[in-house]
Amino acid sequence: MTVDGPLYHALVSSDGGKLKQWVLRYRGEKPLVVLGESAPAGLTIGDAAGARSPVAFAMPAEGLGLGDKERSGDLVLTGEEGGLRIRETQHFMAASYAIERRIRIESTSGQPRTPTVALPWIAHKRGKTTEAQFPGQLPTEVLWAETSGHIDRIEDLGKVGNHAVDGTWIGVGSTWYLAAFIPKSPGFKLVASTETLPPPGGKGDPDIRTTIAVQATPTIAPGQAWEATVIMFAGPKEYDRLAAYGLEGALNFGGFPIPRAYGGLPMEWLGVPILRLLQWVYSYVHNYGIAIILLTIVSKTLFYPLTVKSIRSMKAMQALQPQVNALRSKHKSEPQRLQKETLALYKQHKVNPMGGCLPMFAQVPVFYALYLALSVSVELQNAPFLCFGRIVGMDVWICDLANQDPTYVLPVLMGITMFVQQKMTPVAGDPRQAKMMLFMPVVFTFMFFNLPSGLVLYWTVSNILQILQQWFMNRGGRP
Repeated sequence: MTVDGPLYHALVSSDGGKLKQWVLRYRGEKPLVVLGESAPAGLTIGDAAGARSPVAFAMPAEGLGLGDKERSGDLVLTGEEGGLRIRETQHFMAASYAIERRIRIESTSGQPRTPTVALPWIAHKRGKTTEAQFPGQLPTEVLWAETSGHIDRIEDLGKVGNHAVDGTWIGVGSTWYLAAFIPKSPGFKLVASTETLPPPGGKGDPDIRTTIAVQATPTIAPGQAWEATVIMFAGPKEYDRLAAYGLEGALNFGGFPIPRAYGGLPMEWLGVPILRLLQWVYSYVHNYGIAIILLTIVSKTLFYPLTVKSIRSMKAMQALQPQVNALRSKHKSEPQRLQKETLALYKQHKVNPMGGCLPMFAQVPVFYALYLALSVSVELQNAPFLCFGRIVGMDVWICDLANQDPTYVLPVLMGITMFVQQKMTPVAGDPRQAKMMLFMPVVFTFMFFNLPSGLVLYWTVSNILQILQQWFMNRGGRP
């Protein structure tokens, strides 16, 4: 049974009412359900021992067509399973990537029944998975929200193990897409498990199958019914769409200065406002490349006074370097005397040795949060910056800010600007160390070859602005 809407095309099966197709109409046609790789298993019912099977549903005669006139619609599925009469109503909405699944189970037997009811999603991890048709199509992590609001993540499908917790939602996802179950009725547990199966045909790498589900075990008296509602979201990680269902924690902004899992400070408090600001700028300029440039200019402008203070401090340190070197030669066998004399020299000339670093440290969290916001922004997928079409099957120039620059022009330009920036920045310290730092642009250039163009664009513009600020300071400019 098909369901067509502005945001998706769906094919619903009678086998548990599962989705056999779920093609997002989001910046192109994007099949998020991939049979054999990542797909929901439909409504399953079984006994307490754990043996469960999908409900065999009778399907309605016609599908649904949603649009401007029909903003929502229902598919009503009915079936019977071992003395249970089951009805599932799937509510589709034209303006949402979520399906509201209303379940009603009635006992038709003369004895109380305690079935195990579950809605699973199964994702596979193999040594060589099917090649993704678009970035983020295949899930890479399992995540769930505890009742406290804390988000647990396992960023390797092969290391999920077995979990059963009380929480508000559970999902499988990638950087840019999420499939999640949100129970809206009490009595559900969030479960996740991994099992290793023999490879298909007995050859190759084993099939690691990870299952997430919402699961309930209600007791239904004879002639009575149990009702529950679960929302299934399967779509892009756009902040507003996630927040509408309490899923905004699925966006992974990481931690600072170390990963959050190891005690790093959460970056949502900076990353979310920056992401919202990026989307607000885009609403006016209608080009995410230009929005990235404008946001970088704004951030550099706000921190310009700190940048000036840092540059001036480094220049003062550079001017004193000959005297510091003389003290090193004079007191090379007396480290304590050397330290005392050096600090006295700085104090005499009113130079703070940390003056060049502290202003820069204050900027790092903001620029890192901007970097993270661009990393998790699904809106950059298929978003062009300067796109001149395709030649010999290759984009010219940047036709997808979420993909790497196919011409490598932008990473090379980034490396050049980084080299110029280092040459212009005052250096105080060991000259040999300064020469070694000149290799950093080469290293960064190769690192950035495979990064999304949007991130490289941000880094390049940031370098160019730093060069302009340094040039202005060298000419005696003032903030």
